[in-house]
Amino acid sequence: MLERLQVERFEGCKVGGLNLATLQILHFPTQFHLPLHSKFEANSVKARTLKKDKVNIITMGCSKNLVDSEVLLTQLKGNGINASHESNSDDNNIVIINTCGFIDNAKQESIDTILQYVDAKERGLVEKVYVTGCLSQRYKDDLEKEIPQVDAFFGTRDLPAILKKFKADYKHELVGERLLTHNAHYAYMKISEGCDRPCSFCAIPLMRGGHVSRPIEELVKEAQHKAANGTKELLLIAQDSTYYGLDLYKKRNLAELLRQLSDVEGIDWIRLHYAYPTGFPMDVIEVMKERSNICNYLDIPLQHGSTDVLKAMRRGTTREKQEELIYRIREMIPEIAIRTTLIAGHPGEGEKEFQEMVDFVERMKFERLGVFTYSHEENTHAFGMEDTLSQEEKQERANHLMEVQEQISYDLNQEKVGKTFKTLIDKKEGGYFVGRTEFDSVEVDNEVLIDASKFYCRVGDFVHAKVTEATEFDLYATVEE
Repeated sequence: MLERLQVERFEGCKVGGLNLATLQILHFPTQFHLPLHSKFEANSVKARTLKKDKVNIITMGCSKNLVDSEVLLTQLKGNGINASHESNSDDNNIVIINTCGFIDNAKQESIDTILQYVDAKERGLVEKVYVTGCLSQRYKDDLEKEIPQVDAFFGTRDLPAILKKFKADYKHELVGERLLTHNAHYAYMKISEGCDRPCSFCAIPLMRGGHVSRPIEELVKEAQHKAANGTKELLLIAQDSTYYGLDLYKKRNLAELLRQLSDVEGIDWIRLHYAYPTGFPMDVIEVMKERSNICNYLDIPLQHGSTDVLKAMRRGTTREKQEELIYRIREMIPEIAIRTTLIAGHPGEGEKEFQEMVDFVERMKFERLGVFTYSHEENTHAFGMEDTLSQEEKQERANHLMEVQEQISYDLNQEKVGKTFKTLIDKKEGGYFVGRTEFDSVEVDNEVLIDASKFYCRVGDFVHAKVTEATEFDLYATVEE
């Protein structure tokens, strides 16, 4: 049963036909404050007088959602439809919002955005609002009831139905030819969809369904297309990348996929994300060791450092097995950077179990770490457990873990001072050229900062950066010829 959420709105906003409405959605104790983007008001006449549809796709959530939006953008443009992916676009008359429904904060942001554009529609500033993605998949019936001003809601695998709204066809010849919404020198590549894992806390199977791998030949074709258009780095993503191939090839086939992708001319870096630890295929590490264009980087979400909590999480492993796996990987590739994520406050995590996780982090010294607070998600296995910790207590634990990690990261970064690293330049910002080493992924990891007043770099190019100074999460460097 979904709980009531009180929605605080700005003057003139009407939501779902409800008077100062409540919106039925799960677990939002706080009110939403929804400031309308000023550009809507300033361009209202322009928006109302558009003669031809212009579609803007707005993406919430993770990189997997971004890939879905890019596929939709490609299909719309391939059908001759004027479409863009601009968060602040002010001259479109149709908006498609690709939502996230993973945890409370993500759901809140998605609802916030839907209501903002519903209000814009009520004011005549846009004509149609469509909603797709994970939140829509998970709560479609409730959203249709509570926000009827949305013209249509779609699930996570409803691309043909979305295209039908625009009298467009799904063009199979565009498979692998995805338009990127960011600089072309890197690209996310979704190698599979959905997940078969039984993790207690996770609602992804409810929104994305079971695991479905994409064929190797299709992924190689996509990589070739990306390389031909200037992409130098592929970031492999999935809900569970190490499960890849079981459905198509009756075996874990991630290692073979990596081999074939590494053969694509023009791809300098291949980076692996979302590698589930239980049953980890060690031949992946063998390929990583063999191939110079596969980054010595592994994103492997471990989620906890207490065996009792891992059992409650239904992760199929123990702290000892996780430590053994990390030791084996580091023994094979000593210079590898391991990124992991942990959850603070899962049901069953008492002071003892939390301290075990702190000890785990101190012992493993992960190169990269992210910490989430537990979100009590309905229809998950953990929802039947007692959620005893307050959000404040969960956040305090998460903050403590990150304080521990800050010192670890600082110490590891100090070891890089004086060393030179191949660095990919992502952008220019605040007087610096900002890049990454092979040990860092986009947006979530360390950055290399190069003083733009002293050195010139071109975005999308590799440079040899010599580290001169290091903080907890940034490296300052000069450029060597």
